[in-house]
Amino acid sequence: MINSLKFILSTQLKRSGINKTISGFTLIELLVAMVMAVLIITPLMAFLINILDGDRKEQAKATSEEEIQAALDYIARDLQQAVYIYDVDGVTQNTNTTTISSSGIKDQIPPVKSASSCSPTTGSNPSVCTPILVFWKRELIADSVGITASTQTGVNADDGFAYSLVAYYLITNPNKTNNTWSQEARIGRFQLRGQVNAAYANTAGRASDVGFNPPPLNKSGATLKNKMNQWQAASDDYTNQVVTLIDYISNTAPISTPCSTPNLVGSSTSGFFACVDANEVLAQVYIRGNALARLQNNNLAYTANAKTYFPSASVRVRGHGFLFTK
Repeated sequence: MINSLKFILSTQLKRSGINKTISGFTLIELLVAMVMAVLIITPLMAFLINILDGDRKEQAKATSEEEIQAALDYIARDLQQAVYIYDVDGVTQNTNTTTISSSGIKDQIPPVKSASSCSPTTGSNPSVCTPILVFWKRELIADSVGITASTQTGVNADDGFAYSLVAYYLITNPNKTNNTWSQEARIGRFQLRGQVNAAYANTAGRASDVGFNPPPLNKSGATLKNKMNQWQAASDDYTNQVVTLIDYISNTAPISTPCSTPNLVGSSTSGFFACVDANEVLAQVYIRGNALARLQNNNLAYTANAKTYFPSASVRVRGHGFLFTK
């Protein structure tokens, strides 16, 4: 009996000793494993980061391309109604009543004449507005004319036409202090609409924006350009705003010569400029976006290596509006 107990006890002690045996890694083995993990994981992480960064840039590029095309489509529809488009003389020269051929409307439109979002540049003003595409258009105003005097305010109203002065601006942010918009540039639109010229124009037809004056067709001058360049606003300031059409426009671009100097309005090394033939009421409009400005606030200048993230597009439009010259 005693021998049996001794045998059982010795067996349990041996098993207990086996269970208490602990095996593990040495310090050198752990260090080697860590070094190998770093050598393998680090390149994989860098590769993953590059993939994610590239995906973000491609998404930003695709968004810029879509917005640029939408903006060009909008501008094209606007220009199709144009009756006259100002060339570089019209948008860069001030009013000159002495020498008609040297006259322009630069001092009659924003930013020389103040308008919300596009006022005269001061030391603290973060935005600089440059007029690029300025034109007159003949615009349809629905239900703006009564068929007779008795139906002038009735439900049987007819459609009428009114003249509007439209201006598109390149608005830059040189001080980088305007946090509402991107650090690069944007395109803004300004419009002054006049009254419908009809005997029974109703309230909608008689509405007119502050500062509007009709096209100066009664002015002296040998050409239509001479007449239109003498236009003057009816007030010193405007209540209408310069509304942003599209943001994230490039402020730099490769040197190019899309058209001859007399027809070029704006700078071809910017993200928004136009080639205008005032006599033919014809304009080629160019827009270049900056997808990088959606992702970062530095290193935004155009470079050949990053040109894929500066998508561009253009549209050629002839105005088909009718101008009553008699």
